[in-house]
Amino acid sequence: MKTEHVEVHAGHPNIFEELGLPDAENHFLKAQIVAALHRLVNERKLNQAKAGTLMGITQPEVSRLFRGHFREYSVERLMSFLTAFNQDVEIVVRPHAKAGETGNITFNAGMA
Repeated sequence: MKTEHVEVHAGHPNIFEELGLPDAENHFLKAQIVAALHRLVNERKLNQAKAGTLMGITQPEVSRLFRGHFREYSVERLMSFLTAFNQDVEIVVRPHAKAGETGNITFNAGMA
């Protein structure tokens, strides 16, 4: 049996940026919000129809959302889905740690 050498390296945390996609930071933020929504649906043992009712969308839309088709949703709309699950969404603005550099957008789905 022939063994092939495969080189592995650590990638960028934002896969959209690593792939060179435009608006990578926004896509990454949306993906993180959708992942938090998926976790909440699973924790509550909801089916997609019940989750959709809670979020105000249809079951097929929930299915598409959880399969990664979230471009059609704004960050604001995705945040409203979080609030439908009794989650508080807090936006904090503070100076970037390194003066002169562009700031960052981070998402932290704290578990209470």
